[in-house]
Amino acid sequence: MIFNCNGMKKIVSHSLKKRMISVLLLCVVAVSLFASRQAVALPLAPRFAAVSLDGKSVASNQLVGKVYIVNFFASWCPPCRSEIPDMVALQSRYGRQGFTFIGVAVNETEPAIRAFKTKYGINYPVVMVNEQLINSYSRYVAGGISAIPTSFVVNSSGQISQVITGARSKEAFEKIITDALKKPVTLNK
Repeated sequence: MIFNCNGMKKIVSHSLKKRMISVLLLCVVAVSLFASRQAVALPLAPRFAAVSLDGKSVASNQLVGKVYIVNFFASWCPPCRSEIPDMVALQSRYGRQGFTFIGVAVNETEPAIRAFKTKYGINYPVVMVNEQLINSYSRYVAGGISAIPTSFVVNSSGQISQVITGARSKEAFEKIITDALKKPVTLNK
């Protein structure tokens, strides 16, 4: 049997080139997949403490590990009024899973918001806005909170995962809530 060394070198060389290219492509794909799955650094929700219209304490330290939506609203605001019944229904549905809305009444008198809360059957904590609350959350919206309703979705890790300006449908809020209630995916290191 006669071996042609030059022919073998070409075959081996060609085979090595193909394998090296395959390995490089595999590395590029792996790096891009890993990079796309990296968690985006979300801001921590501000700490707050307030007293609800029911006289109960509502504070961020009571909500550790829970999903919640802080909703700045007013009784005189038509988009706010339109989403309140859906929020009440969703609070009833997901409250047992550790979720809550927290209503923050802005540009209101306490008697007016108490009557509104009763009329709409609001079943989640409602607090009157204070300077600390408005300043703490305003920094997460370009130009501050200048429109209502404005809502802040806080995940179970205590991070603001979404800022929503304007009213949302029941379906949209439900998707936001169910997504936030899902456990975050952790990558093995």
